[in-house]
Amino acid sequence: MSNIIRIISSYTLMKIMLKKLPFELMVWLGALLFLAFTTTSVSSHSSLCPLDNLGFSWCPGCGLGRSIRHILHGDVVLSFSQHWFGIPALIILLYRIIQLLNNFLLNLNKTVPTWKETH
Repeated sequence: MSNIIRIISSYTLMKIMLKKLPFELMVWLGALLFLAFTTTSVSSHSSLCPLDNLGFSWCPGCGLGRSIRHILHGDVVLSFSQHWFGIPALIILLYRIIQLLNNFLLNLNKTVPTWKETH
């Protein structure tokens, strides 16, 4: 019986955690995981850039995603050739993810009821 209570308590805790999980954290983690687990060729690429899709030949952010992808795959030289700001951008994103996780975990301790409070 106690195992069933633990499973239900774990499920309830998971539901509370998912409701409180910041959307921004999910977006940044999803984007970095996408870049880490996808491959690209240097010669061709698809673009989500609105300026590129409108036909402009220059955009200040073009190559930033490819640059971060190359860093995550361990190719720093190719990363720098794609965009010079890739390394600082990755550092900024990782710092922001750590901030969001820290805030989430601190707030989670305040909002999740303890076993004594629920029974």
